[in-house]
Amino acid sequence: MYTKIIEPRVSETDGVGHINNTTLPIWFEAARNPIFKLFTPDDSFQNWKMIILNINIDYVSQVYFGKDAVVYTWVKKIGTSSFELYEEIHQNGSLCARGKAIYVNYNMETQKTEPISERIREVLEKHLYEK
Repeated sequence: MYTKIIEPRVSETDGVGHINNTTLPIWFEAARNPIFKLFTPDDSFQNWKMIILNINIDYVSQVYFGKDAVVYTWVKKIGTSSFELYEEIHQNGSLCARGKAIYVNYNMETQKTEPISERIREVLEKHLYEK
């Protein structure tokens, strides 16, 4: 599992007093940085490999400013060229949101998907979701 601590910002707080629902997808994406680095070690958009195909988020409980939130990211499935992530956001030890994201390994130059390398697959397998 990958873990990312997020410090909520005042600007992310909406008029109802909780972190706006448009912010949580950004937090989920921020927690994926180590996975992006696996596919594109130099962080170059010219060499970028990960294309998002689908995201889903279930909002379970409100998230508030003033207390850190923790994003947990697991790999749920690994296919030939794509993989699925399962993600959760917790605050004060409570589940606040859970999400799913599906990515494909994509070659921008050829405009085609590519198989996930064995090296990357081995790293992803260390983060498999088991519950």
